[in-house]
Amino acid sequence: MMFAGEQDSRNEPKETLMDLDLEHLQSWIGKTETRTDLITATPVQGLAAMLDRDDAEPRDGDPVPPSAHWLYSLLPVARQSMLGRDGHPKRGGFLPPVPLPRRMWAGSRIEFHQPLKVGDTLHRTSTIADVSGKQGRSGSLVFVRVHHEIGNGSEMSLIEHQDIVYRDDPKPDEATPAVKPAPAEHDFVRTITPDPALLFRYSALTHNGHRIHYDQPYATQVESYPGLVVHGPLIATLLLDLLRRNRPDATLATFEFRAVKPLFDTAPFEVCGRRAEDGKTFHLWARNAEGALAMDATAVLA
Repeated sequence: MMFAGEQDSRNEPKETLMDLDLEHLQSWIGKTETRTDLITATPVQGLAAMLDRDDAEPRDGDPVPPSAHWLYSLLPVARQSMLGRDGHPKRGGFLPPVPLPRRMWAGSRIEFHQPLKVGDTLHRTSTIADVSGKQGRSGSLVFVRVHHEIGNGSEMSLIEHQDIVYRDDPKPDEATPAVKPAPAEHDFVRTITPDPALLFRYSALTHNGHRIHYDQPYATQVESYPGLVVHGPLIATLLLDLLRRNRPDATLATFEFRAVKPLFDTAPFEVCGRRAEDGKTFHLWARNAEGALAMDATAVLA
């Protein structure tokens, strides 16, 4: 089954890096975008409810939890007529027009300087830091690195280096990538059931129109996933929430995560953590129902 106006690209020849005109895409390097937003309490309340937390209602001046900046300044605000087939804004504005159909938030590295607080006016400047390509076994890959600087007008609050990867649709006979097993030992663990309600609520909180997270026919029949895809930043948020539950008074200095294998709404998964000997570094990871590593992360406390 296909949707009106869409083409099934699974049987079409895969584009090579030469076809992609990487030099043209690299002309986006240095492009900047600025945005402002007001940190209000309602999205923070919504995040706490989605995470099943008992946090009191935040008031003006209260710090927001780490990862809450994803509820504000990074929100896509494209008009409905400017969305692509996947629900993302059409490419070629701030982000380069990579003509590969699949898009993933592959990872981030975040430096925390000062907490963002309810009532702050948030200022965000984003810059395309790098565009690169690679020819893999499954086809072409294009990597876009975006550098975000976020502050409250008077001081820098955090800096994030975000990695986005674009890739071809899979072929029907494409080999399954090798599985990397997740660590077996942990200090704390929590089981997550990624039902459609959880994925929809996070999409709503982040104003994320990417259809792989809530449109099951599109995810399975157009992009060939086995189910709805769990958002990468949602998994990262759940890892940070696991750390907050076990070290509620901790202050983060840095957090970085890397997506290893997608998770779907077809089975529960676990978020796990283990403290290093220095007492300040925590290895955090997500593993699927088969024990495979899905996300690898490191948090360092201030």
